[in-house]
Amino acid sequence: MKNDHIILHTDPSDPEDFDVTIEALDRAQRARLVRQTRTRLGMSQSEFAGRFRVPVGTLRDWEQARVTPPDYVIGYMKVIGQHPELVARSIA
Repeated sequence: MKNDHIILHTDPSDPEDFDVTIEALDRAQRARLVRQTRTRLGMSQSEFAGRFRVPVGTLRDWEQARVTPPDYVIGYMKVIGQHPELVARSIA
């Protein structure tokens, strides 16, 4: 972590703020995409996980940025976001 490049430095006037690395920003953006895909469909985590065959714990970890979703998951989320019915039918 000491060698990670800081892209957003801590705000000295905010005691709860922290430095943001490139890796942390990427993880947060991926988490946001997963969460927005689900919420735009109006689904709970368990509904989304069941419909698109993703373990609910994994989905939760992705959405909360505890685990970085791999590139193929990002592609899957983009396709789900554009064609949710087609994806659901194709895996049924």
